[in-house]
Amino acid sequence: MEFGEERIALLAENGGGERELQQGVARRTWEESKKLWTVVGPAAVGRVALFGMCVVSQAYAGHVGDLELASFSIATNVITALNFGLMLGMASALETLCGQAYGAKKFHMLGIYMQRSWIVLFLCALLLVPVYIFAAPLLKLAGQPDDLADQAGQLCLWFLPMHFSFALLFPLQRFLQCQLKNSVNAVTTVVALAVHIFISWFFVERLRLGVVATALTLDFSWWVTVLGQFGYVVCGGCPISWKGFSMEAFSELWEFLRLSAASGVMLCLEYWYYRILVLLAGNLNDADIAVDALSICMNINAWEMMIPMAFFAGTGVRVSNELGAGNGKGARFATIVSVVTSLAIGLIFWTLILAFHDKISLIFSSSTTVLEAVDGLSVLLAFTVLLNSVQPILSGECCCWFWVARNGCICEHWNLLYNWSSCRNSTGMAF
Repeated sequence: MEFGEERIALLAENGGGERELQQGVARRTWEESKKLWTVVGPAAVGRVALFGMCVVSQAYAGHVGDLELASFSIATNVITALNFGLMLGMASALETLCGQAYGAKKFHMLGIYMQRSWIVLFLCALLLVPVYIFAAPLLKLAGQPDDLADQAGQLCLWFLPMHFSFALLFPLQRFLQCQLKNSVNAVTTVVALAVHIFISWFFVERLRLGVVATALTLDFSWWVTVLGQFGYVVCGGCPISWKGFSMEAFSELWEFLRLSAASGVMLCLEYWYYRILVLLAGNLNDADIAVDALSICMNINAWEMMIPMAFFAGTGVRVSNELGAGNGKGARFATIVSVVTSLAIGLIFWTLILAFHDKISLIFSSSTTVLEAVDGLSVLLAFTVLLNSVQPILSGECCCWFWVARNGCICEHWNLLYNWSSCRNSTGMAF
């Protein structure tokens, strides 16, 4: 009898310990999630809203016509994306310099570094202007159909105002990010997105001004974001780090240029290598449909990927905080919570894409041929979204592969596109 009572007491004690352990893990997870979302939330909102402007413009271009959607996709995903990636990479050098200055409490240097970045990126933007001017002959040289290349080249000229906005916006974003002011970026981009949706509807849908209007509205909305953040900085939002314009910004430009150029080349290759698939799709039969379908899938994937990239940024902050406090286990736990949360969100989008596989492209086009082509790629898109919900966090950078893997991936995708085109031509279905 006594033995049985002792056994029951021991089981009760062990069960209580397990419950306390489970409650402890749940409490730690909840606390870590709150810390993580304070960083991830504003970053995700800002990224999704900024990319959302491009998605809205592409959607309106798609409802103008198949050729218009294809030319808009070539102009944004190939020409503009090449320059976007290069200038974004050059601006990333500012993260290191501003982070070090902020940590050393040399707050006035943050404003100096940002002004140097403005100068360097503006000069870079000037040097890249010929890419926009001669976009049409360059696209024809790459094998694009004449009608597609001509219209894409025309759109590239209208994208020049947005091109110069990169030179101001990217340094501003990093300047604010280093001071943990991500909420400013989130608010300005959400406001710009709301403005963009309205003016896109008014000029494209109501006034019927065509695909050129989609480019002009995108230019305007990006500059709304730039002016919003610029106004916040110069009007007293960052009093300790912004002391006004200074001639000191023109000193040590060569060293700053070398650091920016190295960062720019690396990120440009990371950002652009998969965008070349849109260019390759333009060489297939029914180039308009191939470019439309592939660009729709890529934009859906890229739009959703803004969330994992925000988790990547948030994880970096949390891991740095824990390691700075000498808490290696805390850093590991923060990474686990981030990966699991991002994976759960990825599973939601994976389910939605599979459930609405034949409807996900309706926002971009009403063409039956395009809808069927995207439907045929929906399973691949769903699993790509799912895998990309984890990969950026674990790898430390979106699609960060070795050179051999990159080259092999491009060849593999080319074979997929070739087979897809052949299958569509022979059976009328997307492979």
